[in-house]
Amino acid sequence: MSMRITPILDEIIVTPNTHESENQNTIPDIDSTIDDSSLSSSKNHSLQFLVFSMLTRIHAGYFRISLSLCWEALLWKTLLDPNNNETKFLHRVPQIIYRPILIFLWSFALLILVLLSLLYLLKCVFRFNLVKREFLHHVGVNYLFAPWISWLILLESYPFIIAPKHVVYKALWWVFAVPVLILDVKIYGQWFTKGKRFLTAVANPTSHLSVIGNLVGARAAAKMGWQEVSVCLFSLGMVHYLVLFVTLYQRLSGSDRLPAMLRPVFFLFSAAPSMASLAWASITGTFDTASKMFFYLSLFLFTSLICRPSLFKKSMRKFNVAWWAYSYPVTLLALASTRYAKEVKGKVPHTIMLTLSSLSVLVIIALLLSTALYSKILLRNDDPSLKHSCLSETHSEY
Repeated sequence: MSMRITPILDEIIVTPNTHESENQNTIPDIDSTIDDSSLSSSKNHSLQFLVFSMLTRIHAGYFRISLSLCWEALLWKTLLDPNNNETKFLHRVPQIIYRPILIFLWSFALLILVLLSLLYLLKCVFRFNLVKREFLHHVGVNYLFAPWISWLILLESYPFIIAPKHVVYKALWWVFAVPVLILDVKIYGQWFTKGKRFLTAVANPTSHLSVIGNLVGARAAAKMGWQEVSVCLFSLGMVHYLVLFVTLYQRLSGSDRLPAMLRPVFFLFSAAPSMASLAWASITGTFDTASKMFFYLSLFLFTSLICRPSLFKKSMRKFNVAWWAYSYPVTLLALASTRYAKEVKGKVPHTIMLTLSSLSVLVIIALLLSTALYSKILLRNDDPSLKHSCLSETHSEY
């Protein structure tokens, strides 16, 4: 028994010493292969989980960012327009300087809009159930207008010369305007035909986005010379704006279903009449009395809101994408003020234009810095807006 075991033990002991160098060369290769494959597999799973998690967290409310950037690009294009006498002090800057600035702003807005659009398109493909819940939500459905509004504004703010009557311009208008009309038929039809979807039950400040979508389309159609189409879209938007404004002003049942985190969207009260003044000016070809009336209304509503900072105290406690709702209403009002200053000469209109334009720039810079600083919580796991938008239709913090 001992004689049989001893040779075996000797073989076991001797073998590692004999092939020591071979084992040292072979074993690490096997280990590294295993580590690489497992590491690669874990990386793939981590990447898939990250993408899937991102598609779950993102919602149409993130298009607030693209709205702000696109309107800011249009504001700068208007301010740097050589035909605008009210901004002639900017024309002292050589074109070689401000032209790249305008191109950079437009390109950056395009990049963000394309990125958001691709992410949301992937969500429509892989997480359609969440998109459906979003469509059925009284706040989330209004932000489905935001990407199409952004594309229309980006088309108008193109930094190079392109004739609105160009075939490409017209084709793109149809691509971006038709979804707005489809959403109009669905949402406005629900307001007066479908039980729980009555306007008095679902009205909130974000409902102004549906009105703004029609007015943006009307302005673009007017620039192309499509008078009947522009008047049709303008009338469709303004009739529903009047009904919506009265409903929200009277605080009827359902109109107070807005959490503190979403209070920045109250500035949309001033955005709709600002856009109406710009759209009507494009339809008539002049900033007439009706356009001035819309501008005065938007200026009054904006002043009323900034005089009540305590209203937004709770929403400012923690950074959220809803903060971007501060930007584009101010930019829209600044755009309307440029037309007003061009029509009404004097120091007061000029001062209003400069004040609002400067405020718009400061606000968007502050939001860009805040977004960069708090980028880690931009798509956070405990985002209350995501939880409530997916699980609750009554108390959304979307």
